[in-house]
Amino acid sequence: MKASVLVNVVLMLLALTCILPLLLLVTSSFATETSLMENGYSFWPSQWGLDAYQYLWHSRGQILTAYKMTILSTLCGTVLNVSITALLAYPLSRPNLVGRNVFSFLVFFTLLFNGGMIPSYMMWTQTFHIKDTFWALILPNLLMNGFGVIVMRTYFVANIPNEIIEAARIDGAGELRTLLEIVLPLSKPILATIALMSGLAYWNDWMNGLYYLVKRTDLYTIQNLLNRLIASAGIRMAIAVIALLPVMLIYPFLQKGFVKGIVIGGVKG
Repeated sequence: MKASVLVNVVLMLLALTCILPLLLLVTSSFATETSLMENGYSFWPSQWGLDAYQYLWHSRGQILTAYKMTILSTLCGTVLNVSITALLAYPLSRPNLVGRNVFSFLVFFTLLFNGGMIPSYMMWTQTFHIKDTFWALILPNLLMNGFGVIVMRTYFVANIPNEIIEAARIDGAGELRTLLEIVLPLSKPILATIALMSGLAYWNDWMNGLYYLVKRTDLYTIQNLLNRLIASAGIRMAIAVIALLPVMLIYPFLQKGFVKGIVIGGVKG
């Protein structure tokens, strides 16, 4: 009994560490600039006001454009991320793949080391020429990661019986058809997990826009707009609030699949 009480207390404290910063963010967005300058951030500002949100309303054209780019880059990036991850994870999950251990090690190696920021920047701008293009928001850093590949591969190995795949081959199905019509429909939890992780990464990303968008400010996402905004603290908080709202609304519907995918996908190595 005492152990369960202690666990509940610890969980409540951990929950508060997540909730309190969010509450401070929201209350600060409703504080007047004078209150923030004189008293700093507070859970209960001395002066309340809607100045920050009135500013956002007057700048709604710029903000809606940034929202559009955020949604577009998140959707495109998430679809590409899940697709490429599945296309790499599936062959790595097959025991008859020639050089399977070598390819698996190369994927794992990317979790430990990378080429560095400057070589990556030179590669993307001088070889792939993505600077000041929409692809600058999609390709660098976020298109795929080794962790997602390993988790999805583990899910395939642990939860897709090899007998089903062999039966599909006997019926004449090729590898691509087997993946699309058998493996992926049986892997919805891990697909939802990878999609949520990728979607959050794209939604919150501001580094790609900072590094690769120099002249095309019309391609800025909401995070880039927030990063570049030279305005009052209340306005920055208000933009952060409206940037956070879609994530808060969508996440509860995906939480069940996210938790299930992480648990099942991480059981076996």
